[in-house]
Amino acid sequence: MNKALRTSAFAMLALLAGCATTTGPPSPADPFEPWNRNMYEVHQVIDGHVVKPIAQAYVDYMPKPVQQTIRNFFGNIEDMFSAATSLMSGKLDQAGNDMGRVIVNSLFGIGGLIDVASDGAIPKTDWDFGLAFGTWGIPQGPYLFVPLIGPTTVRDGTGLAIRGYLGPVGYIPDVPARNVIYVIEGVDLRAQVLSTESVIDTAAIDRYTFIRRAYLQRRQYLLYEGKVPPEKEEQ
Repeated sequence: MNKALRTSAFAMLALLAGCATTTGPPSPADPFEPWNRNMYEVHQVIDGHVVKPIAQAYVDYMPKPVQQTIRNFFGNIEDMFSAATSLMSGKLDQAGNDMGRVIVNSLFGIGGLIDVASDGAIPKTDWDFGLAFGTWGIPQGPYLFVPLIGPTTVRDGTGLAIRGYLGPVGYIPDVPARNVIYVIEGVDLRAQVLSTESVIDTAAIDRYTFIRRAYLQRRQYLLYEGKVPPEKEEQ
């Protein structure tokens, strides 16, 4: 489950995308649109009947301090990857902040369960492999919609696969324990975007187009740090 869905996530995407209320002409970024739309429909069925109800129950019944502790734990792991990918991108100050967050939260936040770094005003970056590859000049490639993962591109999806392979949870030898952690992370990520769905429903006639445009615009905004060249803007 990618950060693209958290956090990464649809609320900010919606604000940047504007009111995408019509399907419009085909997007050059989405050459596989018929397939992607089918995958989106598959996702809607699985999510609507299984994932979303679990995430809603998690939000409704899990104590808020426990939810925040879980979020902090996984956020600390993401900060480690953000430090590495920021370094890969040549963003040394950003990498230093990311690593500073990991050190502070790991040492003083009980292994990352408490976000001491944010209280200390150390900024959180959320840089990832897909963005790092973008700084290397690797094109984003076609847009893809993957059931249970959500919107991505070939570049971002490759970065997600690398992130998943290198993640520390994958090295836990106890398979049931490892799977439980994966499920908890996935449910927490899904819970973070529950409140955004009403925004999408209100703003968009075609949810698929809205989500695609929002995702691509957000990723371009992050890659170019808010200064997207006109020729790079998603159509």
